[in-house]
Amino acid sequence: MKILVVDDHALVREGLSQVLHGLDNAQPPEVLQAPDCAQAFELARIHPDLDLVLLDFHLPDMDGLAALEVLGRRHPELPVVILSGSANPSIMQRAMEQGAAGFITKSGLSEELLSALRRVLAGEVVVPKEFAPRPAHAGSAVTAPVFTQRQQEVIKLMQSGLSNREIGDQLNLSEETIKSHVAVILRILGVSTRLQAAMEARRWGYGKSSFAPL
Repeated sequence: MKILVVDDHALVREGLSQVLHGLDNAQPPEVLQAPDCAQAFELARIHPDLDLVLLDFHLPDMDGLAALEVLGRRHPELPVVILSGSANPSIMQRAMEQGAAGFITKSGLSEELLSALRRVLAGEVVVPKEFAPRPAHAGSAVTAPVFTQRQQEVIKLMQSGLSNREIGDQLNLSEETIKSHVAVILRILGVSTRLQAAMEARRWGYGKSSFAPL
């Protein structure tokens, strides 16, 4: 396992690196560190095998939401968890809408962090229990998206965190066929990443039923 920690405070990065070793005591993850977004983007580029990014919301060269957008565009299948010193509902909502795999406050205990990250790595979207996402398109006249049965099966497996190849194995279809289904799903939902698609589909009642609270 390989994890990238992005925070402008060296002590925080070192502390998180030590905590992250608890994800797997038998085989601790390799933890990469970046003090800003520029270095984070470069590390993500040269390490395509990253499993997870922990991204501080307050960074010197770019805020966490802007960095999340860049990472989502360049690495759509890479889970990104936002770390913040406060549980601002507006920021949480925007992070979730932009495809964050989780939002975790720095005030929690180490074991709570590890538990949340294990769930993210298992394909869940994790947010603090205080967070209540806005109802999907409340008060709007937007027509609900309609998917075929096969597309719904793909959405459900996407929400479980499976790759295109793994979804193809589950449905006995080629990876290219699954890639085509995913492209159509993203277009129908008007999003650019798989995480955004999984969340937006959930808002409309497709697949898994809700966010997983911490």
